[in-house]
Amino acid sequence: MKRILYGMLALAALLVMMTPVVAAEKVVNLYIWSEYIPDEILANFTRETGIRVNISTYDSNEAMYAKVKLVGKGYDLVVPSSDYVGLMRREGMLQQIDTKKIPNFSMISPRFTNQSFDPNNGYSVPYMWGSTSLAVNTSLLPAGTVEKTADLWKPELKGKLLLPNDLREVLGVGLKVLGYSINETNPEHLRLAFEKLQSLMPQVRVFDSDSPKQALLSGEVAAGLVYNGEAYVANGENPAITYIYPPEGFSLWLDSFCIPKGAEHVEAAYAFIDYVLRPKISAAISESMGYSSPNIQAVALLSEAMKKNIIVNPTEEMVAKGEFLDSLDEKTLKIYEEYWVKLKTK
Repeated sequence: MKRILYGMLALAALLVMMTPVVAAEKVVNLYIWSEYIPDEILANFTRETGIRVNISTYDSNEAMYAKVKLVGKGYDLVVPSSDYVGLMRREGMLQQIDTKKIPNFSMISPRFTNQSFDPNNGYSVPYMWGSTSLAVNTSLLPAGTVEKTADLWKPELKGKLLLPNDLREVLGVGLKVLGYSINETNPEHLRLAFEKLQSLMPQVRVFDSDSPKQALLSGEVAAGLVYNGEAYVANGENPAITYIYPPEGFSLWLDSFCIPKGAEHVEAAYAFIDYVLRPKISAAISESMGYSSPNIQAVALLSEAMKKNIIVNPTEEMVAKGEFLDSLDEKTLKIYEEYWVKLKTK
């Protein structure tokens, strides 16, 4: 009898030990930008795999980085931009990616792989790319009021400008106007950009990276520095809202899936990444969100209207004027952060 009892206890203990492992395969905790993946994609993934997707959102790389660094665990996938992929990789916050577990990784254009911020994609898998540039409600401003970044300082825009809640993008405005790189590291150039931006602050009505299209559509602002996907949706609802690629250059970015060091559902995370990289799924996401896909076959599946839409798929000549955000060293990033705080609190 004791032998049977001991055997039952051992079996119960074994089942208790096994339960978390089984549960780990049935959920993936996704931490992603607001309005960045369609609900139906998540629902279809769950129907097909049985893996539930718990989604949390953020409106800036800084917020995501601070949260992941603070909590340590709780998220299985995060979607940082290129500069923060580099930062989080250097700080040991990410797990190495085994691309052999992601068959659809082969769908990604070589143009977006093996970047300087993550050589050989050891820690990241490209999800979306796009631009951050000028959106203008032409029904609220005289024709030709905003054609380049320097026009944001015009008196017609006082109290009518939107900027993203993003230190790199905003500091990038000051740098570009002065003819510097958005990846500038020279402290003197950063100081000059900060001083230039101080005179722009009276123009700013709101900082918003969450859903800036709302302020444009409501008429709360007349122009803004926004992500191209937001401009795409706004333009679809109000054609008077146009998207401009300024001649002096603008910001390009690449957002990627990363698995944080504290992830508890790694295999589920791999399954989700591979699912999203299916050409039909990537194409559906791009069509819905208005952002550019790094997936070669997905681009081929887009509607002709989407392929020709320069907000989503700019020409090579337009892209050539842009500059991809790269990661910064810790010392330089601290300078950016100090100027960012001063700009927002003054």
